Amino acid sequence: MAAFDEKEYTKSFDWSIWRRLAPFVRPFRRDFVGMLVFNGLCALVDVAIPLFQRYAIRNFIQADSLRGIVPFSLVYLLVILLQALSVVAFARNSMTIEMNMGRDMRRTLFHHLQTLSFSFYNVTPVGYLLTRVMSDTNRIAGMVAWNLTDILWALFYVLGTFAAMLILNWRLALVVIVIVPVMAVLTGYFQNRILRWNRKVRKLNSRITGSFNEGITGAKTTKTLGTEEQTVRTFRALTQEMHNAGIGAARLNAIYIPLVLFASTMAVAIVLLRGGDMVSGGLLELATLSTFTTYAVGIFEPIQMTAANIAEFISLQASIERVTDLMDKVPQIQDSPEVVEKYGDAFHPKRENWEPIRGEIEFRDVTFRYPDGGDNVLEHFSLHIPQGATVAIVGETGAGKSTLVNLACRFFEPTEGQILIDGVDYRQRSQLWLHSNIGYVLQDPHLFSGTVRENIRYGKLDASDAEVEAAARAVSADTVVEKLDKIDLTSFTTPQVNTRTMTFAFVDSEAERLNAVLDDLDGLPAKEIWLADVRQFDRFFDLLEATKKTFDVRNAPLAMLKLMDLAEEAIANHKPEQATEGAA
Repeated sequence: MAAFDEKEYTKSFDWSIWRRLAPFVRPFRRDFVGMLVFNGLCALVDVAIPLFQRYAIRNFIQADSLRGIVPFSLVYLLVILLQALSVVAFARNSMTIEMNMGRDMRRTLFHHLQTLSFSFYNVTPVGYLLTRVMSDTNRIAGMVAWNLTDILWALFYVLGTFAAMLILNWRLALVVIVIVPVMAVLTGYFQNRILRWNRKVRKLNSRITGSFNEGITGAKTTKTLGTEEQTVRTFRALTQEMHNAGIGAARLNAIYIPLVLFASTMAVAIVLLRGGDMVSGGLLELATLSTFTTYAVGIFEPIQMTAANIAEFISLQASIERVTDLMDKVPQIQDSPEVVEKYGDAFHPKRENWEPIRGEIEFRDVTFRYPDGGDNVLEHFSLHIPQGATVAIVGETGAGKSTLVNLACRFFEPTEGQILIDGVDYRQRSQLWLHSNIGYVLQDPHLFSGTVRENIRYGKLDASDAEVEAAARAVSADTVVEKLDKIDLTSFTTPQVNTRTMTFAFVDSEAERLNAVLDDLDGLPAKEIWLADVRQFDRFFDLLEATKKTFDVRNAPLAMLKLMDLAEEAIANHKPEQATEGAA
């Protein structure tokens, strides 16, 4: 499996990285305020409950009287009811934040991915993208919504408890308060070490997801070559590496959290020792000592929770870095501001300004090398394809046939030279203008989930059933028409349904999007440039003949770039039976 060098993140806790979440947090300010207010109410009730205990000991137990027990009980019940309602309210706020913040981040990432160039997808594994779009965004949204809730409650409770203890007896309160700087020192020491391990865990998680994807999509190749053992061995080594990284992070947490708990427990022990002496000497009421003990024991849980959540939040920076890094990726192919101003972009097109296209293509002294490669694939290449011409480009594997198609589609741009459409450098037009006028028959079809009918309709969602069926017949897929709604591709991948009898129909219907057929069945295609990249010789001529039957090439310009390994004499003689399977 090919290795992918993911960017290394080395920054310690950095607020500038966390501020990148502001655009996703800002729309839910009211929910955060609600969470803050109701968390405060819950913490206030938790701080007040030991004071009810102190009142009960002093006025009912020590006084050996039940006078006033009924109003006391009613007030206590109302306080508990207030706490319950506050929990429901802040839980609702947190759930709203988690669901909507996660949704917004995924939408933003998915939208951004649509703008990135082919060069990005050439070098970026699917697993890398999936972990960021799904796993990392879910983790960020969940922790901001729920772990932040826990930290806020713990903060309010600890501050409220310290305030109550200081009011009751400031000398005894100082014994408990001393644990705060201890926890701060421990957190400062462990935070960078925990973050470093969690970065490694998240990075390995991306690689494992990518390995899963390659193993599933490449299952046929693996079985054909008999490399199952090697594939499993590679995957096992990768999971073992993640296991070791996870153990490293867990070990640090296993040291950090118990140290915090030890400091808290020591504070409780000192309160009991010192408070007991004060009660014996008459310097402190028994009811007050009981309240102090409750506070000291009660503060144990929020401090433990805060320590764990701080450790989790420290590790969260790794996920934020990965998500924001993906958002910062810049498309290699971009329209200039002037072009966007006139023609719009892929999401906001200004079709009223689009010039009609004739279909003339010219490569003018084009030199090209791929962004991730060092050698030129094309050097000083020139080719003129007149309007209405049908062209076949022949060459051995690696000669640059597919590269020509990618350049003509502006999936890549020339390193040097120009590509002109109708005599104009295509960089002076929008990408969407060009792509909307290109029909591209893919070498390998891609099928979306759903029925065959839905795949055919993908390029024109408002097409009627009759139009869909007519489009299928136009590309000689008559046998598929009867099964348009019966074949459901949801549970299949492309290779599983890529049979010899169905592939060509799917290539036409999905990859070309059948826009030309669906837009105009009378003979004038909406696509003025047609690009074919198919393997078999006979399929090329099926496509050519079907196209000529459907469209009047004398009236509709047709420039078809045919990329495959064929003998020139076979093309000249139009004898499909003499052709062999190509590798283009």
